[in-house]
Amino acid sequence: MSHGDDRQSQALAKPTFSDVQASALVESVFGLKVSKIQPLPSYDDQNFHVCISSAKDTADEPTEYVLKISNTESSKSPELIEVQSHVSMFLRAAGFPTASVHPTAGGHLSSLVSVDGGSGVAGYLLRLLSYLPGTPVAEIPSSPQLLYEVGRLAGRLDETLQKFHHPKLSSLRRENFIWNLKNVPLLEKYLDALGQSRNREIVVQVIQLFKDEILTKLCHFRECVNHGDLNDHNILVEPSKSAFGDAVYHVSGILDFGDMSYGYYVFEVAITIMYMMIESKSPLHVGGHVLAGFESVIPLTPVERSALFMLVCGRFCQSLVIAAHSCQLHPENKDYLMITAKTGWKRLQEMLDVGRKAVEEIWFETARSYDSGVSM
Repeated sequence: MSHGDDRQSQALAKPTFSDVQASALVESVFGLKVSKIQPLPSYDDQNFHVCISSAKDTADEPTEYVLKISNTESSKSPELIEVQSHVSMFLRAAGFPTASVHPTAGGHLSSLVSVDGGSGVAGYLLRLLSYLPGTPVAEIPSSPQLLYEVGRLAGRLDETLQKFHHPKLSSLRRENFIWNLKNVPLLEKYLDALGQSRNREIVVQVIQLFKDEILTKLCHFRECVNHGDLNDHNILVEPSKSAFGDAVYHVSGILDFGDMSYGYYVFEVAITIMYMMIESKSPLHVGGHVLAGFESVIPLTPVERSALFMLVCGRFCQSLVIAAHSCQLHPENKDYLMITAKTGWKRLQEMLDVGRKAVEEIWFETARSYDSGVSM
């Protein structure tokens, strides 16, 4: 967000609409008759799965949508939300499984409504997105094929977004955005959420290494627009059979462009590796398969590759620290906020224990095996 990007104010401003209120908004703002509605898990916005009663003359239109109600801080940046909507539509036109945006009754992509969302009268931006099919990657046993596919997806996204143009594209230059990977040092102001603990010591260590090893290299990285949040709950997959009868997966949905910002190619692959490690039974081997997929589209330079280990550690710290901070503000959303933390601290500690050299050796050797046609 362009308004300081402070997740504290965002967390405080998460909408708390009831099912009845949300249903009424769909009908009044988008002119659609709701047959069923239920809440979906979310970080700092509010999402609802909406089923529509379809009329005979709209048989070709979707009957399932996601009503996305942006938090009050995000809602102050309509130009940013607009760019996100146009990106989703641009990628869909380019063949990616992203959501279409259903216009309001007045023909707009979003609508700002001033209502009582449970915490006083405030402004909330509403959008209605097509519901995408599939199962989150988090619920699928990871395989080299799936990890490669996800890495390739990340590369194709960044490559395709280089062709995206919009008059308000500069809104994605979110300098103090806490989720932009270059802003790992900004985590220092949230460290109190960890108390005086071993976890805090680990984060302090990573922040210092990040300052020393990454900030000095930024000028050597190739810039691009990042999705910025290709986590295992934002990528949906569906099974299909391979020629050998094995179950293989293809990506059926890409969700949540709310963390988009200008970054670097190497940021996207580092973020993707980190999230794919969370549920993996062989977390240290994940990176090589994801990297191979990404590099099949965009090969990294030597300086970008040399930053990968510390960037993955930095993203672990961002996810874990911000989740702990948000839990203090929103304890009722703890189960969702702490998804990564269940195994995240263990994964980060394991990376640091094994060390950069050994982890890189695993990643780069695995990635290299794809060049010879033998994936590890």
